[in-house]
Amino acid sequence: MIIGIGSDLIDITRIAKVIERHGERFLDRVFTEAERAKAERRAKKSELVAATYAKRFAAKEACSKALGTGIRQGVWWRDMGVVNLPGGRPTMVLTGGAKTRLDALTPPGMTARIDLSITDEWPLAQAFVVISAVQAAAEQAGATSS
Repeated sequence: MIIGIGSDLIDITRIAKVIERHGERFLDRVFTEAERAKAERRAKKSELVAATYAKRFAAKEACSKALGTGIRQGVWWRDMGVVNLPGGRPTMVLTGGAKTRLDALTPPGMTARIDLSITDEWPLAQAFVVISAVQAAAEQAGATSS
C-alpha cells in the first residue's frame, strides 16, 4: 500500500552556487556524513560533486513531500539520508523527526519501504520517492527505514 509519493527537480548549478557561497555551513546543515563522503569521492570534477549533492538534495525534498510535511513539523534535512543498498540501488534512511513521521504513517503490523529513483542530466537533477507499507515478510526484498 502506497502511503506517500514525492518528487523534486532541481538545477544543479543552484546547488553549486550555494556550496560556493556557504560552503561547510550549508553542507553540514543539509547532508549526512555518508552523503558527504560519497560526494567527496567525486571531488576530481566539481560538476560531479555538485550533481551528487543536487541529487541528494532533490531526494530529501521528494522524501519530505512523501512524508507530507516538507522541511518542517520536526522533519529536518539531516533526518533523511540517501544510502545505497549492497546492489547499488539508492534508498533513504530516516532518523529523528522524519522517522517519527514515517512511523506515524505506517499502519500497525506493517513496515515502511522507501523506494528512491535519482537521476541527473546537466543542469538538472531529479528524484522520486515512493513510501509503501508492506508486510514484514515482503521487507526482505527491498529497502526499509532504520
